[in-house]
Amino acid sequence: MAVTFRFIGSLRSMAGKSKFALDLENGVPLSGAIKKIVDKLPKLMRVLIDSEHESTASNTLMLVNGKDISVLDGLETLLKDGDEVTLVPILHGG
Repeated sequence: MAVTFRFIGSLRSMAGKSKFALDLENGVPLSGAIKKIVDKLPKLMRVLIDSEHESTASNTLMLVNGKDISVLDGLETLLKDGDEVTLVPILHGG
C-alpha cells in the first residue's frame, strides 16, 4: 500500500523534499511507518526518533489525513492505502 508523507518547515529541509511516498504492508501502525521513513531518510532520525527511549519523538505534530493523531489512536493509528501523513515540527521557546 502507498502512504504519502508531507514534511513541513524544517523537516522539509532535513528530508530534502516536501513529499515522499512510501510503500508499506497493510495495517502498519504509524509508529512502524515512522521507523521506515527514517530508514529511507536518515537525516530525520534525530528529529523523529527519541534515541534515549528508542521510540517516536514527541517533538513533532503528526496528522493522518488532516487529523491530529491524538484524536485517532495515537502512534498506533493503522494506516491505509492512500493515507497522507503530515509531519510538522513543534518549536518551543522560552
